[in-house]
Amino acid sequence: MVVELISVGTEILLGNIVNTNAAYLAEKCALLGCSLYHQTVVGDNEERMEEAIRQAIERADIVILTGGLGPTKDDLTKEVTAKVFGRKLYMDEHSRARIGDYFEKIKSKKVTENNWKQALVPEGAIVIDNLNGTAPGLILEDKERGKAAILIPGPPNEMKPMFEHDIAPYLNKKQPEGIYSHMVKVCGIGESRAETMVADLMDAQTNPTLAPYAKTGEVHFRVTARACSEEAAEKLMEPMIEEMKKRFGDAVYTTEENVTLEESVIRLLEEKKMTVTTAESCTGGKLSGRLLNVSGASGVYNEGYITYANASKEKILGVKHETLETYGAVSEQTAAEMALGAAKAAGADAALSVTGIAGPGGGTAEKPVGLVYIGCAVNGEVTVREYRFTGNREKNRDYAVARAITLLREELLKRA
Repeated sequence: MVVELISVGTEILLGNIVNTNAAYLAEKCALLGCSLYHQTVVGDNEERMEEAIRQAIERADIVILTGGLGPTKDDLTKEVTAKVFGRKLYMDEHSRARIGDYFEKIKSKKVTENNWKQALVPEGAIVIDNLNGTAPGLILEDKERGKAAILIPGPPNEMKPMFEHDIAPYLNKKQPEGIYSHMVKVCGIGESRAETMVADLMDAQTNPTLAPYAKTGEVHFRVTARACSEEAAEKLMEPMIEEMKKRFGDAVYTTEENVTLEESVIRLLEEKKMTVTTAESCTGGKLSGRLLNVSGASGVYNEGYITYANASKEKILGVKHETLETYGAVSEQTAAEMALGAAKAAGADAALSVTGIAGPGGGTAEKPVGLVYIGCAVNGEVTVREYRFTGNREKNRDYAVARAITLLREELLKRA
């Protein structure tokens, strides 16, 4: 089934608003097994909107339009789509009542005459209640041609719940078979190498399929199967997933969609009944923040340290003055003493340290921007790794955080 996306709004066309809706919908539709070949952004112009919808409905089975369902004169999506489908608009009393109830509840705003425009719907349309706003969603079907247009409000807090609750089930029913998937998430292996390791699986893919996605410090592989039931899909996916686990080994940290790298490490610490702390310089709290985003992290993480200045490294972590004078703050030796000192100060079983030059300034020929040392101390034994990142300041910091969490995971797995 071919799906095409149309994003409506001059503010999106001119770049005033980032089109996050299209990215979300494209990914979700792909996961449902829909084929996507075109996306269009069109401004609030009736003539150009009509042209875009007519072209899309010729190419695709289903056209999904977002935006342009508001109460103002330039909100034309519903009117133009109805024209393309040869439908008249009528006042839907159910939608009108919901709009009235919405304004009655919020009290701070009064309903105006143009708000009732949102209750006008095309004849024969399926009306979808908006649980987070006033504009209902709409589905217009041309059963003779096997075509449909789906109209969804533009605000993401209205669009996403409506898609999940109503549109995704509708699309699923249109598919002869269901689409099921697992995400094999790999850390500590670069994108190029990871893809090379499974190149033959990707070349030979039919059902299931295998698709890589590069993330910061990680590579995710989506294994997707088309089948008449979830059980049948699992049987199709299992051999490929097991083969990937065999090839990547411990670098696979999960095969579940919603499990993050930091969550897998927190759970590993819980299993081993160990605690962790962090000592950060160039990452400035990003590492501790990412770990503490995990629910339940307080059970394994008591305290951490941001020691940006050398004096703080000496005072709080016990880094030797001689070490800083001889090797500098950005060095293997300093990273090692930071990790060991943090573990001692916090009374933790494990500690991560990060020291480096995130940029854009501060680099030299000997120690360029992007040079980062990451230390990991576990039960008094310390490992330090050197990395040379090539991004901007934020990218370098994000990669450092990802590599630090990966290093901790590797060191924990070495210990029974």
